[in-house]
Amino acid sequence: MHKRTITAALVSASALVAGMLVAASATQAQPAPKAVPNSKPTWLAHAQNLGHANAKSAVSVRVYLAPKGGLAALKAATAAVSTPGSASYRHFLTVAQYQAQFGATSASVNQVSAWLKSAGLKVTGVEPQNRYVSVSGTVAAAQKAFGSSIDRFRHDGQTVQAPAAALTVPAALASSVLTVTGLDTTSNTMAPTNTAAAPPPAGFRNARPCSIYFGQLQAKVKADFKTPLPTFNGKVLPYAPCGYTGPQFRAAYEGNTNLDGTGVTVAITDAYAAPTIQADATQYAAAHGDAAYTAGQFTQAPHAAFNRQGKCGPSGWYGEETLDVEAVHAMAPGAKIRYYASASCFDDDFLATLARVVDENKAQLVSNSWGDLEQNESADQVAAYEQVFMQGAMQGITFMYSSGDNGDELASSALKQADYPTSDPYVTSVGGTSTAIGADGSLAYETGWGTQKYNLSADGKSWTPVGFLYGAGGGESALFDQPAYQNGIAPAGARMVPDVALDADPNTGMLIGETQTFPEGVKYGEFRIGGTSLAAPLFAGMTALTLQHSGGGVGLLNPVIYSNATSGVFTDVKGTPKDAGDVRVDYANGLDASGGLLYSVRAFNQDSSLTVTKGWDNVTGVGSPNSGWLTAIPAT
Repeated sequence: MHKRTITAALVSASALVAGMLVAASATQAQPAPKAVPNSKPTWLAHAQNLGHANAKSAVSVRVYLAPKGGLAALKAATAAVSTPGSASYRHFLTVAQYQAQFGATSASVNQVSAWLKSAGLKVTGVEPQNRYVSVSGTVAAAQKAFGSSIDRFRHDGQTVQAPAAALTVPAALASSVLTVTGLDTTSNTMAPTNTAAAPPPAGFRNARPCSIYFGQLQAKVKADFKTPLPTFNGKVLPYAPCGYTGPQFRAAYEGNTNLDGTGVTVAITDAYAAPTIQADATQYAAAHGDAAYTAGQFTQAPHAAFNRQGKCGPSGWYGEETLDVEAVHAMAPGAKIRYYASASCFDDDFLATLARVVDENKAQLVSNSWGDLEQNESADQVAAYEQVFMQGAMQGITFMYSSGDNGDELASSALKQADYPTSDPYVTSVGGTSTAIGADGSLAYETGWGTQKYNLSADGKSWTPVGFLYGAGGGESALFDQPAYQNGIAPAGARMVPDVALDADPNTGMLIGETQTFPEGVKYGEFRIGGTSLAAPLFAGMTALTLQHSGGGVGLLNPVIYSNATSGVFTDVKGTPKDAGDVRVDYANGLDASGGLLYSVRAFNQDSSLTVTKGWDNVTGVGSPNSGWLTAIPAT
């Protein structure tokens, strides 16, 4: 899963807005300003205060406007339209209907803009659908508007400027503003999971031997087919698959069906846009038995100029786009795919991309393979994302997010936690399995994706433990209470992640094709890849068949998932795999055998502190979808 960059600049609130004071007599007292909930930066307790920011320093702010009728009303409507049995279930709105019922009014825009100007800030623009007002100005003006000192701080290796206390806003506009972003300039720049130095990405090849299907080759000897390999816990393990292809995934998960996703559009969001994606996806489909793309079946939405490439690593995002596109097409050869390229991996650009998806309203499913730690989130960021997720749900659009690739995140952050946006109650979180697909395409078995690595010892006679390498993200959210749809299925108390799971283990992963830079030149090449970045588009593609059968979108998918948790359409993933793992061979130089071969055991179902259990669990959710999922939603 790719990491997005969070620009924490934000001040959350479900009610912001200071000014726009109603004209009154000079002697009439004004209502006391209201504190903005959760607007105090979470890192203040361990930060070093460097003093007041220069009063003339610049600020750039977005003031997000609250939905008409209030946030509570929108949440209630979202739950009703998404819950089977509700009178309004699947009675979705058009974009125009959504804006008329819930969109911020021009009057709200004008009132908020007038207040901001009265504080000395400059209104630089209004988002086309009135989601937010863009503002620029000075620290002095921002302090006047929001009632908090803006200071300079040193924390977590960064020097930033941010509010020193919770913000306050005038009571008159408290119900008009949803949140404010931009006052805290903290940023967290994360590289994509599968990254390369510069575009086009550096070439990579999987070493041989590898298995065409799981269990084809037993790792009794090395690549020379004569030098013995040691057993693992007394047993011979199989060599890792070379990488599953579309026909294998379709046979394993979808079975024998005439559904192919026709009539459904799957949107994919990532940062940047691979310049060779059309050619790569076409060549890959032809090489591996996937249907050829028809005219207009794959499109890239036009995008604004890209930015912040040095902080985001575009070439790694090229690989993410390639995986997402080829995985969706593998599972839904008849579905349309529309790729939306974010201008960067920063929150403001991802939010603009997601807003475009819902405003265009061309897709029923949105696959997203990016996110970050919950600890890096603030209420303002969450409010801005949820504004888009709920609009999508009201229009019949489903958002899916990969659950993460670092298990419980303890090793990466010194704190057990889930990732975001995958933990948001308004998206479907897709976890991961290690998946054995047999010679006939059947699903031999699945277990949880969590990898402990063991390297071949120097004398070649044993396996030396290295430790936890990677695994599906999951666990208990620190941000959200448990949504109603999880009641009685997942452990009580909080939003639990993930919801479902599919193949994600890089050692049982998918073969993809991408243009890369090899020593001999730039050319197309293929390699195996995994991560929940694979599981999410696999589930999106498979669910396209479900929507084809049901006759349209579903919106927030989770109530349907949990209402079917015990119906048999999800296979409960087992925690006792037939094989302890598989043996993987890698080229030491990543390209060929000239630099030698590296042998390792990649053990299954060893996901940090996360465990696979009967029923819902924090690695695989309610389980993996089987062919029953394709007809689980009644046709309209």
